[in-house]
Amino acid sequence: MTKEEVLQKVQELIDAPSCYSGLKDIATAYLAAVGQAGEKDAAEKLLAELEADVNSIDDVIPFFASNEAKKIFGEQQATALLAQAHEVKASGGDTCFCPACTAGKAILDNRSALLG
Repeated sequence: MTKEEVLQKVQELIDAPSCYSGLKDIATAYLAAVGQAGEKDAAEKLLAELEADVNSIDDVIPFFASNEAKKIFGEQQATALLAQAHEVKASGGDTCFCPACTAGKAILDNRSALLG
């Protein structure tokens, strides 16, 4: 992936409804730092946060099966998300399928484009 493509993934991350405000702030700060003296530091901060925040499929399966997920999403939606998570895992996926985790994994997989 080129740097421009990774920057598009950073914007996708920011725009993802599943991205929490703290990560959005870090990603926004990174985009503001592109081309500036602090770009590498901002990239490293973003990558460290993504390492902590991008969930594995094995992490989200028990969550979608939990009572907490049923409270957040409703029982029917939580059941559908659990089924989707099992499908992702069965097809070889290793990461949560939400838009934030999907964009975050793409950024992590192409970290060299940000660190230049």
